[in-house]
Parts: sequence; structure tokens; C-alpha cells
Amino acid sequence: MATEFTDASVHEFIDRVEHPVRRRDAETLLELFSRVTGQQPRMWGPTIIGFGEYHYTYDSGREGDAPAAAFSPRKAATTVYLVPGLTRDPELLERLGPHTTGLTCLYLKDLTKVDLDALTELVRESYTSVTEGPEQPDAGEVGS
Repeated sequence: MATEFTDASVHEFIDRVEHPVRRRDAETLLELFSRVTGQQPRMWGPTIIGFGEYHYTYDSGREGDAPAAAFSPRKAATTVYLVPGLTRDPELLERLGPHTTGLTCLYLKDLTKVDLDALTELVRESYTSVTEGPEQPDAGEVGS
């Protein structure tokens, strides 16, 4: 994620989300992420809501800062950004309910159909791995 945090208002951004389900889900995720991370939300670029921050360094030497936990209410689905590898836990993902995944993303269309306890666990594991783990995750050069 090559995005920097801004001073934009998280609540104003959420209020402008056109899709009513994405807007509702963003409010739910705002509370969930705040509770799990203990961090205040802030905007990263124009569309990502991030919590906390961590510094990463790729094997190539490229480095930067990224939110330690983040999501974005996109038009097609809400994107939850996770550390690579955590979305491969089949039991936890099965419990989660309807979703699709990318390398570092979990795509959710409607949180009312998702097991929020499973989502909480995924977010907590991902956040903890970048803020308390002995090493930073090898995220590959994603989102350049």
C-alpha cells in the first residue's frame, strides 16, 4: 500500500459513500477495527480507513509506512486489508461466510451475512502480526 495518511475526516468520507450497504458496513467496521486495534481511525489517501501504522521493508530494499489495519468501502465490495497468508486459514474463512480473497485483501459484500467473530479474529491476527510480531510480514511488493 503506497498510500500516506491524510487529515481528511473519516466520518465525512463514510457519509459520502453512495452505496447504502457499504456505508452501513463502514460504520460497523469502524467500531470493530477501533475495538480490536485500540487505535483511532484516520484516512490513508482518499479511500482507505486505517488504524495504527507500521514500517515495512521489502527484500528489494523498498520501504515505507502503511496502516497496521485498514478497510475501504469500495463500489463492488468492502475491502479489508490483511497480512498475506492469514486469509488462507480454511476453517476461519469457512466460518466467515460469503467472501472472496486476493493476496492481501478480503472482499465482503454484506456484513449482515458474515460471522463478525471470525472477522474480528482475522483482523486481530493481522494487526498483531505487524505491531507485535518479531518480524514484519513479507508482503511482497503489492499495491505499489
